[in-house]
Amino acid sequence: MLKKAVIVVGPAVEDTEFCYPFYRLAEDGFTIDVASNGGIDVIAKHGLPIKANTDIKQLNHLDYDMLVIPGGLESPDRLRQIPEMLKFIQEMNIHGKVISSVCHGPWVLISAGIVKGKKMTCYVGCKDDLINAGADYQNVSVIADGNIVTAPHFRDNAIWMKETLKVYYDINQK
Repeated sequence: MLKKAVIVVGPAVEDTEFCYPFYRLAEDGFTIDVASNGGIDVIAKHGLPIKANTDIKQLNHLDYDMLVIPGGLESPDRLRQIPEMLKFIQEMNIHGKVISSVCHGPWVLISAGIVKGKKMTCYVGCKDDLINAGADYQNVSVIADGNIVTAPHFRDNAIWMKETLKVYYDINQK
């Protein structure tokens, strides 16, 4: 079975929140696309150059099994302003595909309108935004609610990706 994920990035994405899922998913046999606005390469928060191979505006939910949204303050704030990004997230959610986000990444899920009633976590600076959007905020290292997995910080990368893969395999073994 072909497994395909897309990691969406904007300028100043948190380096470790991009790298860890990229290599962990590759290790598990996923083909991974890296999408940015315009398909342009970006520089991560701490200077890591990231090569994009896909334009966010061209993403189609039929092409992917999983969406990963890393954090960093600036990247999610920029991504949430792209209408095609929000539509892609909505389509992924409607079709029950895995959506995994860390740190400030849940901001993008808020803007896509998919958090109401969901148990979620995030970086503490986004907590009020999740609550105000109707999510059931939990102060934990990782949480999954249906197809959505969230974690608050890059120090949670290992448990975040472990839970993300568990949710992927639970969904895809039905």
